[in-house]
Amino acid sequence: MSHDDLEQVAGHTRFGFVKYASGQEVAAAGDKCHQLSLLLSGTLQCVTYSHDSSYHVTETLLPPFMLQPEAIFGYNPYYTHTFRAATECSFMTISKEEVMRLSVDFLVFRLNLLNVYATRAQKQQRNLWLTAPSSLPARIARWLCQHCVYPAGPKTFHILMTQLAAEVNDSRLDVSRALNHLQRESLLLLHRGVIEVPHMEHLLMINS
Repeated sequence: MSHDDLEQVAGHTRFGFVKYASGQEVAAAGDKCHQLSLLLSGTLQCVTYSHDSSYHVTETLLPPFMLQPEAIFGYNPYYTHTFRAATECSFMTISKEEVMRLSVDFLVFRLNLLNVYATRAQKQQRNLWLTAPSSLPARIARWLCQHCVYPAGPKTFHILMTQLAAEVNDSRLDVSRALNHLQRESLLLLHRGVIEVPHMEHLLMINS
């Protein structure tokens, strides 16, 4: 945006600034999304449950990060993840009404917003046509990544071995062997009903 555009936006747009204490809920799955929320500082925790609640994923997210911008429009304008402040967090917010006004008044804002939505849709479409990994450890890594909001950083998967085996269409014994192999490679840590991935980006390297 040009300097004049930025001055006009700053002078005529109602930005919100809010802080959340550590442990405080920012947005819950099922809440209506009525604004864009941008994480400016702090560490955010994101929890996502499967449709039948048989497993869930906990992620750690760092700024800059925008909370589900796609949820502000569309036929289902509700959050599908629960966000909680892991440390004190600061957010800048823009209401839906202000987003619509900025989209009308500023072409560059409208294009950037469309690029966000288009990029997300293109990535989802691309993932459907990726060649399936040949090895079970790589298939597991792919499945874990596909169930993350952001494909990097620490993740914790609360899932039983039998459930994961069903998800990747393999036997529980083979999945157990593959997970133990990944643990020996220091790519993840196994606990009862829990898989910890310290660095998702490292785990994804086995796909290459």
